[in-house]
Amino acid sequence: MLVVMQHSASDAEIARVVEAIEEMGYQARPMPGRQRTTVGIVGNDGKLDGSRFTAMPGVLEVIHVTQPYKQVSREWKAENSVVHLPGGLTIGGEEVVLMAGPCSVESESQILGVAHAVREAGAVILRGGAFKPRTSPYSFQGLGRKGLELLRRARQETGLLVVTEALDPEGVDLVAEVADIIQIGARNMQNFSLLKRAGRAKKPVLLKRGIAATITELLLSAEYLLAEGNDQIVLCERGVRGFDPATRNVFDVTAIPVVHKLSHLPIIADPSHGTGLRDKVTPMARAAVAAGADGLLIEVHPDPDRALSDGAQSLAPAQFVELVRQVRAIAEVLGRRVAEPAEVS
Repeated sequence: MLVVMQHSASDAEIARVVEAIEEMGYQARPMPGRQRTTVGIVGNDGKLDGSRFTAMPGVLEVIHVTQPYKQVSREWKAENSVVHLPGGLTIGGEEVVLMAGPCSVESESQILGVAHAVREAGAVILRGGAFKPRTSPYSFQGLGRKGLELLRRARQETGLLVVTEALDPEGVDLVAEVADIIQIGARNMQNFSLLKRAGRAKKPVLLKRGIAATITELLLSAEYLLAEGNDQIVLCERGVRGFDPATRNVFDVTAIPVVHKLSHLPIIADPSHGTGLRDKVTPMARAAVAAGADGLLIEVHPDPDRALSDGAQSLAPAQFVELVRQVRAIAEVLGRRVAEPAEVS
């Protein structure tokens, strides 16, 4: 339920509504907007009578949220949410943000070389897995803590921000020490204990769509993060499992405008996992930006054929340069721009 305040509502009137909500045993979430403040009610089981609020001074109307997810929905917040990162970088505004790097951190020379290459090409965030959830227990699982330290060094050398994955609740704090964005991978989209812990980490979270998840399920997973007080959330379309083996997954470009209609959260696209095929990554990156994606997550490796994981879908640095050139042109047509790397101090 949302209590919409009048444009002229005073701070005292808003505070009285918040007090009334809390007296009833619910949580109140005031959300100042450009024209008026809305107060969201968290914990409402559907039995709450909104008429108590309509007669209060300063209240314009009471709106019942119809979606199963509440705080994620456009009904809850009509304006786009913008995720704020160090250095003034934002996700969800006019800029298209490029995140790039290897699937896994493999060595010092590999991650530092890739970091410098993708920064020079136009990336502003370095992706790289220190902890890797793999389908096979015999596949490369990542370097763990050492991988995090190498990501920290790459951040220091290049000025790139870092996004990397946490696999379990216990690992969230460890990842948060290095990462500017904590990634929740596709296999963990419905790991609710991990979502709750990440929601309390006070760091932006990148939430990837599960391999067989509906959009509603993705948004409900994001609701777990918001319910813990974290509104700095970026969604990611990375393809869903289909029946045609021509590509690794079915890259659901339609999910981008659908999410923008249903939710105020920004959404980026991962055409690397979405297709699983190197030669399909750039075309699908173009399509994602054209569909309104707020950013791209691209796998780049200095020698993809020798990558320890996901080499078949990784671009060489020169291919990433061309991808950036093409998506810049598409962004400009749409009245947007690709975010530029910050100066290294």
